[in-house]
Amino acid sequence: MGWMADETGLEKCAANYVPLTPLSHLNRAALVFPNREAVVYGSHRKTYAEYHARCTRLASALAAKGIKPGEVVSTMLPNIPAAAETHFGVPACGAVLNTINTRLEPDTVGYIFGHAEAKLAFIDTAFLPTAEAALALIEGDGPEIIEVADPQAGFPATGRYVEYEDFLVGGDDGFAWHMPEDEWESISLNYTSGTTGRPKGVVCHHRGAYLMTMGTVVSWRMTLHPRYLTIVPLFHCNGWNHTWMMPLVAGTVICCRDITAKNIYNAIADEDATHFGGAPIVLNAIVNAKPEERRAFDHIVEVCTAGAPPAAATLAAIGKLGFNVMQVYGLTETYGHVTECVWDADWDALPEDEQAAIKARQGVAYPMMEHITVKDPETLQQVPMDGTTQGEIMIRGNSVMKGYLKNPEATAKDFAGGYFHSGDIAVQHPNGYMQIADRAKDIIISGGENVSSVEVEGALMHHPAVSLCAVVAKPDDKWGEVPCAFIELKEGASAEEAEVIAFARARLAGFKTPKRVVFQELPKTSTGKIQKFQLRKVAAEL
Repeated sequence: MGWMADETGLEKCAANYVPLTPLSHLNRAALVFPNREAVVYGSHRKTYAEYHARCTRLASALAAKGIKPGEVVSTMLPNIPAAAETHFGVPACGAVLNTINTRLEPDTVGYIFGHAEAKLAFIDTAFLPTAEAALALIEGDGPEIIEVADPQAGFPATGRYVEYEDFLVGGDDGFAWHMPEDEWESISLNYTSGTTGRPKGVVCHHRGAYLMTMGTVVSWRMTLHPRYLTIVPLFHCNGWNHTWMMPLVAGTVICCRDITAKNIYNAIADEDATHFGGAPIVLNAIVNAKPEERRAFDHIVEVCTAGAPPAAATLAAIGKLGFNVMQVYGLTETYGHVTECVWDADWDALPEDEQAAIKARQGVAYPMMEHITVKDPETLQQVPMDGTTQGEIMIRGNSVMKGYLKNPEATAKDFAGGYFHSGDIAVQHPNGYMQIADRAKDIIISGGENVSSVEVEGALMHHPAVSLCAVVAKPDDKWGEVPCAFIELKEGASAEEAEVIAFARARLAGFKTPKRVVFQELPKTSTGKIQKFQLRKVAAEL
């Protein structure tokens, strides 16, 4: 028995144990940095004192509306100040934040409203038609809408709903925040593109979000007062938790509604943006920007890129423009990025193309994660770290989801063996760095958005001339990948490419619609399974 065997009187108490939550960051920032700029967007300029007060009024107004702890509040918002405020105000009343992808079609939005049992939804004026169409599709009441107008961007209030600023006025500055009693309480609910049609609801906890904010600061080598440009949509894994992180380092959130090269260059030059995250398509836009869209700046901009491996050529080109890019990797199920391609100074001596090839790897675990590696999906044994043996990326750590809402079977399956099964096929190099080889789930990643091939195939199968179809990723210079459909027509039937694309567009969000359609007999196995790997080869050469 050691001398610490008797721990009488050493129990947890309020003085020495506080449930971890990113809400604490904003409470501290309001006290320590009250006059620092917190959120900017055109003429909207708020200090930390003002930001905290607005989030407090939001929480109070929600509670006054009858929103109870554990209930879901949805949003359909671009990267505007209200999107940042809901990240604190919604959990500060005890509710769970459900940020909905603004690019989804009404059918999926309606499904999410219903599955999440959302009580209230903050909807940007531009997305009211989608939200209204979604509500028309669901049984029962659905969430009450609060309209978030954006007159600066040409979206004045319609007058049909209570507007966000009026809603805030009804809140109380003195409202006491509902802090979690248990850090395992849910903070957010994010729907991930389902591989079998319907998306799954990923439930995240306060502890994981808090630790994600802590780990990211270390990995991004952040010091106080970064100026963070919101390129990653705040509906993607809560903007990779970066908005929850900013008060920790007294940073400024620079809102960017429309993601264009011109707006990015302007934010760097005019707002002194120092950091942003984005998919490789964003890097391509910066590299390929027209001369008149570019602005001069004299600081290095730190960039995290994820969603699909960026082309080595893109990485080489953007480095010369004043951007330092780090490849990261993660999933909705891990709150965003959980691996990083940590740079070794010894690699600086390598030829440029070899450096770019290393930068395209997904890398090693972030500091807040416990263990991320590549295992054999059948045996759950570590694969040889030889750079050629394939396995599945497996993840263990506090920034892994609680599980899928109302889907214990899928949760148990993805957590088998004590690791989260990513579904991503990768190799591991001798230094432990992971590199994705393929997508196990046939997910197409287009401009950072996940596209389920199964969902697209389901839409195309409704076409009267289609007998069989298969959708695969076709490499694309702009989007990284785009959906490409291979169609076997019914005997005697005919169809045109443009007509099939229009048919799909009427049923799917734009980014899910096939950009090419090829009519041919589909290659099949002896049991009739379509051989997608053969179609990928054809698509790559189109």
